[in-house]
Amino acid sequence: MIYLSQLLGNAIYDSDGERLGTVSDLGIATGEVFPRVTSLAFMGPGRTPFMISWRKYVDSFNESEIQLKVSSTDLRFSYLQPSEVLIARDLLNKQIVDTRGMRVVRVNDLKLSDTSSTQLRLLGAEVGARGLLRSLSPSLERVVCRAARALGRPIPERIIAWNYMDLLERDLSDVKLSVSHKTLDDMHPADIADIIEKLDPRLRGQVFATLDDEMAAEAMAELDDDEMAAQLVGGMEEGAASKMLSEMDPDDAADLVAELDYEKAEKLLRLMGVKEQNAIRQLLGYREDTAGRIMTSEFVALPAGGTVADAEQALASLDEGFESVRYVYLLDEDQALTGVVTLVQLIVSSPDTVLSSIAEDELVTANPEDDQEDVAEDIAKYNLLAMPVVDDDSKLIGIVTVDDALEVLQEEHEEDLAIVGGKALGSDDESDHVLTRLLTSESWFFLWVAALAVLIAVTGSGGGNPLNGVLLSLALPLALRAAYDMVRYVTNFFLEHDADDEDSPSLIGFAVRGVTAGAVYAGLAYLAIYGMCAVLEGTIPDFIVNDAWAAGSIEKTVLLGFKVSAACIMLTFATAPLYLVYLRHRDAAGDEASGSTLRAVAMVMNCVVFVALALYLGVWA
Repeated sequence: MIYLSQLLGNAIYDSDGERLGTVSDLGIATGEVFPRVTSLAFMGPGRTPFMISWRKYVDSFNESEIQLKVSSTDLRFSYLQPSEVLIARDLLNKQIVDTRGMRVVRVNDLKLSDTSSTQLRLLGAEVGARGLLRSLSPSLERVVCRAARALGRPIPERIIAWNYMDLLERDLSDVKLSVSHKTLDDMHPADIADIIEKLDPRLRGQVFATLDDEMAAEAMAELDDDEMAAQLVGGMEEGAASKMLSEMDPDDAADLVAELDYEKAEKLLRLMGVKEQNAIRQLLGYREDTAGRIMTSEFVALPAGGTVADAEQALASLDEGFESVRYVYLLDEDQALTGVVTLVQLIVSSPDTVLSSIAEDELVTANPEDDQEDVAEDIAKYNLLAMPVVDDDSKLIGIVTVDDALEVLQEEHEEDLAIVGGKALGSDDESDHVLTRLLTSESWFFLWVAALAVLIAVTGSGGGNPLNGVLLSLALPLALRAAYDMVRYVTNFFLEHDADDEDSPSLIGFAVRGVTAGAVYAGLAYLAIYGMCAVLEGTIPDFIVNDAWAAGSIEKTVLLGFKVSAACIMLTFATAPLYLVYLRHRDAAGDEASGSTLRAVAMVMNCVVFVALALYLGVWA
């Protein structure tokens, strides 16, 4: 086996031993299961680009050079065919779709099979760390891999076979990648949505444009990022965008239209059919995060006096794209909801059975102004597949289906995880860079190092002893941990107690609890280190340290640091109500809040206060 990175830059010699240039790329024929290398691109004298036939002119190759069959005078220039691609230009360092793993990856290297002394075939793309290391230096790859094996953590190859790859930056209608190729059109709409969300912004519209109208509508409905969906629609031709919205379920289309600017939304709505337009406008009339905004107007309703045969006829006449039917709803003469019949009941009942005789009349319903989370929780509580939404006169105006309820619960769950600083289920661990995870989870350490550097620099200036800065900094991690715990205390309180709940503790009560907790936290921490200093010094030290460094007491300097840390702990818990007010304000405005960001702010504030107070008491006081 050989890799593209091992061939690029290699010298090319003709049959007379004359050096013609260096390898710059390889061309392959895409219409094969494992494509043959058909062309050799190289940089000739004076940096002149050349391309020649691989089969016709290449005699042999290895990791250091390529030998041609003929002399330079007998070479003839060739051109790339429509079914061919240059793998360094079109694949290397590009995003591709792994259609087997249903994900977007970046190509770090390409693996080739040298099936003979002259023939090369492309096996697949290396998308792991080894390909990245090899592209930097083969020697570096060998050293790192040996070190990893020695530590018991070998770095495996991550090869995606060619027949599971999909090019994104070429016209997919003109390039057939392989005879067994699985294209985007063969995927589930949810998988396509995941792929589109992970692509570079400049590629999203290009990939989306390759989908047919039905698949585009289904994939658009699966996008989790509403802003991204609006950008995709904004980049589409108005007629195509309007047609796609018409293909979507009314509730999904309404959510998308709500993200567009007013003029764009009105243009698209006017291009729709009257029925689709009215359905979307009706849903847009309700406030966000209510049952009215997530309900669909597609349901089956019949008079209570109808028969099973009438219901079967109504179901048979539905369009193919009709929202999945779980129930048949029964209405009285005033169009008020009186009961519901399940599909199972219809199947086991005779055609002449009156629907009201087999209907369930103890109904769980929602009002269009009800909070969507409450409705979703009721659907889960009562094991419903859909919940009817009725107005104040009990008239049926829509239904909330279980799939929409699950989306609401998932969104709320992810928001709660973000507030407490967790990670959403199903998120792609591979997308998180090691350095990013380290900076996030161990941010206290980097703050401590920065503070330590400041303390050493200040205490060591003017002939002072920099050791004092080190001694002071020993207590800083305690203050940083207190900031972390304070934010966790605030976020847990926010999630457990609704501001509108009458039984929820008041903000004043919350502040008192916070200050009390901070006092206990600071007192225990200070008394512990105070006792240690007393044991080390042999006598009980004063609670107030005066000129500790001049006295040359290491214990008193350490004790000063912990006194400052105790003050920071008290201060950080005293500010807890401000964080709670911020979270409630963001929640009322419908904006997301990040617990990780709040923790970072709290730790930075504690770090700054600690350094300033420690230097003031130890140096300038």
